[in-house]
Amino acid sequence: MDIENILTNLIGGNIVLILLAAFIITCILVGVRIVPQSEKFVVERFGRLRAVLGPGINFIIPFLDRVAHKISILERQLPVMGQDAITSDNVLVQVETSVFYRITEPEKTVYRIRDVDGAISTTVAGIVRSEIGKMELDQVQANRTGLILAIQDQLAAQVDDWGIEVTRAEILDVNLDAATRAAMLQQLNAERARRAQVTEAEGKKRSVELQADAELYAAEQAAKARRVSADAEAYATQVVAVAIAENGLEAAQYQVALKQVEALNALGASAGSSTILVPANALEAFGDAFKMLKGRA
Repeated sequence: MDIENILTNLIGGNIVLILLAAFIITCILVGVRIVPQSEKFVVERFGRLRAVLGPGINFIIPFLDRVAHKISILERQLPVMGQDAITSDNVLVQVETSVFYRITEPEKTVYRIRDVDGAISTTVAGIVRSEIGKMELDQVQANRTGLILAIQDQLAAQVDDWGIEVTRAEILDVNLDAATRAAMLQQLNAERARRAQVTEAEGKKRSVELQADAELYAAEQAAKARRVSADAEAYATQVVAVAIAENGLEAAQYQVALKQVEALNALGASAGSSTILVPANALEAFGDAFKMLKGRA
């Protein structure tokens, strides 16, 4: 009984201090906020924005301030979106896109937009249709990098008021309907056939040009040979003329007889000649030649 009385008196006398200590502990628990590295807390006071708490230990005023929103600042990826678009040459395509973003200013995201993913998806669809409408189908296929950059730049400018940073935009695929694919395949085959014909024609043209060059070269060489032969004949004629002028008619007769002898020797030495017809004056030619040689001696 004495212990109970002592405890009753002790508690009764210090109830105010106990309540005060409990209130202080509660205020500390309510007023201290530990924010993870991957999040930011939006604090309101009486329904109005008070502050945005960054990672680490933060303090708020208990019972006046409250954490209204906990926003993740990690990079997010929207689900793959597919939207139809028409190119400038009236071809219907279905474009699959994917967008990566992260929230940089939670106070704007919380109070200016309700459905972030839906808003970004709608904005991307509008930008994709607008940009593809300016391009032909071949440009869409060949200049995909430029199209991605245009989408990313325009999207970043439009979502800036929402406190969102677009980190990356991707065009995953550009799909065509079956009829367009068949037409493109037919066009591709026709283009390949045309290139093959052009290549074959160029080859034939080149062959004709080379053949003409070869014939021209042969004609030039033959003309040069004839010119050399003519020069040699002219020189030989000049020598004979000089010899005739110096030695008289005997020199000419000697040259003629010598040529006849050389011709007969060549005829006798030719392969496959079993019978040789010798002119009647052949022996006279030999005799004349020897007489002239004897006269010269």
